[in-house]
Amino acid sequence: MKEKAGVNATESSSRTSSAVIYGELTVLGYNAKQPDSMAAAAATNRRQSTKFSLRQRSRANGVRPSREHECKSEEAKIAMKSRLESEGTHSVSYTLSRNHTIVVEYTHDPDTDLLQIGRSAEEPIDFMVLDTIPGNERHLKRSVERSTISRFACRILISRKPPFTARIFAAGFDSKRNIFLGEKATKWKNKLGDIDGLTTNGVLIMHPTETPEGSRRPSEWKEVSVCGAVFPFKGQRECPKLYDELLMEDNILQDGTLIDLCGVTLLWRSAEGLEQSTTTKQLEFELANLNAQRPQCPVGLTTLVIPARQPVRSDKQPYVYVNCGHVQGDHHWGVVPGSDGGDWRECPMCRAVGPLVELCLGAEPSVYVDSDPKLTHAFVPCGHVASVETVRYWSQVCIPLSSREFRSICPFCATPLDSGRPLVRLIFQDAID
Repeated sequence: MKEKAGVNATESSSRTSSAVIYGELTVLGYNAKQPDSMAAAAATNRRQSTKFSLRQRSRANGVRPSREHECKSEEAKIAMKSRLESEGTHSVSYTLSRNHTIVVEYTHDPDTDLLQIGRSAEEPIDFMVLDTIPGNERHLKRSVERSTISRFACRILISRKPPFTARIFAAGFDSKRNIFLGEKATKWKNKLGDIDGLTTNGVLIMHPTETPEGSRRPSEWKEVSVCGAVFPFKGQRECPKLYDELLMEDNILQDGTLIDLCGVTLLWRSAEGLEQSTTTKQLEFELANLNAQRPQCPVGLTTLVIPARQPVRSDKQPYVYVNCGHVQGDHHWGVVPGSDGGDWRECPMCRAVGPLVELCLGAEPSVYVDSDPKLTHAFVPCGHVASVETVRYWSQVCIPLSSREFRSICPFCATPLDSGRPLVRLIFQDAID
């Protein structure tokens, strides 16, 4: 039976004090909980979740390129495939034409662990992921009709020795230990004469950068090849030029690296980054402190309580006027027709007119970019509350929604942010005792 190198991160009781934790992968858009459509599947398949903890295997299973074989006939290709399968050898097949295939044979690497991500439920996949439906569309559909995520989307190779360097590669090995690039796939020879290629749907990465002031900023998206080379992402499937390869860039995952698999976006947090980042207990403490101040609705004169994870139907549920930031309850004062076809509200405190949005806590700690968050801002239009640094950072991150469309989304629910006002500072009415 295949050893599980990753566990659902919510199953912390299964960890042992001696286990080496490499890092954690979080699926953006689920706010520390699983949707109903995924919960049932996760009950029988622990490889399917919204958060995965990557830890060291008891035995190394990594592989590295060994030999290259050129098959110039269909018979030669079939014979090579049969031999590799009978030997249980990993390989990558590059089909150049019907009668011309290059097969790269891989050999065991005792110094690395191999972990694979994809849509397939087959055994070679360690972490199964599904297409993310934006939070503002989940009331309309529970799943996508046709997934754009590859069955064997990518693989991560992690060094078993400190500093446990993790590298990402496009495509994963299937149940026959093969990666197959068809005749139409983008392929080329690199400067060393080795063959390489891109997958149909692509694997994109984005490393965060740090400003001189110490704040985090997003960078440009890059595309990763089957062999781990990095290229600028041009938004179209064309053969990269050799001079396009970003020699100063690499496929090493950094704390905060985003991985886009054409339908789902993952956040990588290193073990060191997790030790210094926000925790669930910190968020619960900050939320309790905020609610302990007993913010009031100046119209309904009720005490408001910001809920964790999702809004509740109660007179204590707080709402924010997104054009001014004043927080109140759901009263019916100042209802006016909105330019979006819905009902807008006129704020009784400052007369600003605009949408009224429910508030709830952004409860997924891994997406916070500061270690001591103060819950002062919210994303627009979803209303997830977080720290100012976190809200500002994610409002600047543009996630690929297609090969040519990029949008900033809320990391807690994947709802596209308002392009004109993606965030709002919260203004609470103090308690009246």
